[in-house]
Amino acid sequence: MRTVRRSTVSRMLLAVLAAGAMAIGGAAATAAPGRAVPPAPKPEPIKIEELPLPPVAPSASAGSCTPAINPHRTGCIGKATDLQSGDFLPDGHHVLATVGFTGAPAAPDPAAAYTGEQLIIVKTDGRTFPNGDAWKCVTCGVPDANAVGRSSAMDYPQAFKDGRRALAGTNIIDCGPYRLTSSACTPNRVHIYPIRWNVAADGSGAGGGIRELRLHPDNVHLGFNAATVTNGKFNQYGYFARLKFDPAPKTGTPLAPRYDLVKVTRLFDPDPGKQPVTVDPRHPGRLRINPQAVSVGELRGFSGTGDEVSYVGYPDESSNIDVFAANLRTGKVRRLTSNPEYTDPIAISPDDGWTVAMDTRGSNRQMFLAAMRAVPPVTDLITTSAVSSTRNNGERRFFQPYLIDRYGDRGAYQGQRINAAGNGGPGAINDPNWNGMADPRWSPDGTSIVYWQALAVPPACGGANPLPCETSTEPGGRTARMMIAHLTSRKPRKPRHVAVASDTVPWGTPYVPGSAIPARPYPPQGHYTLVGKRSGSAAVTITENADHTAISTVSVAYRNYSDDGARILNGTERVTATNPSPTLNKLDWYSDLVQTGRDHGTKKTGPDGFHLTIDVLTNIFQATGTLTTTIKGRTYHQPANGT
Repeated sequence: MRTVRRSTVSRMLLAVLAAGAMAIGGAAATAAPGRAVPPAPKPEPIKIEELPLPPVAPSASAGSCTPAINPHRTGCIGKATDLQSGDFLPDGHHVLATVGFTGAPAAPDPAAAYTGEQLIIVKTDGRTFPNGDAWKCVTCGVPDANAVGRSSAMDYPQAFKDGRRALAGTNIIDCGPYRLTSSACTPNRVHIYPIRWNVAADGSGAGGGIRELRLHPDNVHLGFNAATVTNGKFNQYGYFARLKFDPAPKTGTPLAPRYDLVKVTRLFDPDPGKQPVTVDPRHPGRLRINPQAVSVGELRGFSGTGDEVSYVGYPDESSNIDVFAANLRTGKVRRLTSNPEYTDPIAISPDDGWTVAMDTRGSNRQMFLAAMRAVPPVTDLITTSAVSSTRNNGERRFFQPYLIDRYGDRGAYQGQRINAAGNGGPGAINDPNWNGMADPRWSPDGTSIVYWQALAVPPACGGANPLPCETSTEPGGRTARMMIAHLTSRKPRKPRHVAVASDTVPWGTPYVPGSAIPARPYPPQGHYTLVGKRSGSAAVTITENADHTAISTVSVAYRNYSDDGARILNGTERVTATNPSPTLNKLDWYSDLVQTGRDHGTKKTGPDGFHLTIDVLTNIFQATGTLTTTIKGRTYHQPANGT
């Protein structure tokens, strides 16, 4: 099955972190009916350590990983490590990670097994395995007969609660009766089983491509995403399914022991009335916006108790890309973040009380687009793909880890930056050239968080890019590192038992193998009115493309529009979108918005507009013209092209 990818403790760093609060203001936090939102939590002390990784080979040449570099003959990684940290194992003292081994000697040398992308276990308590390493490779040297049909990718490593199995890529790694950390778990005892999603009516073939897999806390179900092209544009849906082991499958490939995805549900309701922006059935000339509509753009995981699925969703405020959670039974939606910057990789704590988010907040990367708050998400019908793609400069990310309580961003509280302390210099825990990467992870007892970082390297720095390149201070000059943040004032909590979830998601659609992939409904071409919840209105014009398969232009004229009664919006905005290729977005944007009331500000394009071209797979910013947002006297400009 093809997988579509996204793309010794060396030192201790102790920090009592500052609040990391940013007085931007935002949407009010919500609580259960009848319960008030509690005050924002105070900053808490956090101790950060760097976790050990295998030594670094000087080159990729065979045999460059010499006994002088690794006397244990257990492999080396490259400077570009292909690192991805993952879950804690259930004991809380080990973490899974994926690394790329290189420089191994040729076979039949036993050390030849330490090559390519592999799953390792890293100790978090300063101890070592019996051989003296602080890490152990689980998949190195597994016999081919034990891995029929496996995929080579080992991304997003996640642990099963039995301690004997792990998920990595589209594989489940199983050591039978032995824990993965045990000396008895040797390569000959490890089996790597592929995961297959049947998409053919007759059950034939290799199955469908799946990406960004997330294990549900019940360890029985799996969430995943599947990319598609609908009406000439890149699209994807999130899915929820049960894992079923088949020791001897009779249809489909591989015809080898594997895990099949059964009872599959697409986390999407095709009813036009269930979308975030719809035509009011009682007033066909009006639009309505439903923030409780479940709109899974990309599945990101599950809550600690397993009741909710988390996802990047349709914006609540224009150009503000956030993460949401929806209850798997009821579909009730909870907004996890609301800061104007971009959030994507997140993890919810085992008790559901906290979120750790990798977020661009503090970088001002997205503020030229999203700093004006409480603008209804109307132009977002055609801009979300492009807007979300401006978060990166290729491999240069602007994420840093933030700790946010259950009630989310509110007022001056915008979470606590986990790695805020430090001098900001080369190699510091808050060095801005070290990018926060995907999927931070909570320890089972809720007292620690593991995350990983990558150093910006050419072409995302140096050369024509104004960001200077930094020389790595890491062992061997490697450009990735794995960090653990200890929340030192928290008392360990015993993990809750998570009941097996229902196979049925009432607000989703059961998947039928062989069925067509639906397009996402949108309001048809026409003139509409959007009535402000507190005052005013907006005149909205939607224009379809020549084939009437997608929206090409959205125009909005606001007149004293306000949903919150505190911010009043006047002015116009018009955006036209085209797709020269499925992943390439072109936007022609004209904005002249004025906001008064609580936040005085403007969002304006230059005389010739703002024209953005960006590919969702590469994220390289290229634009002509300008789009500038000024709020409370502070002006936010777009990034320079290529940066």
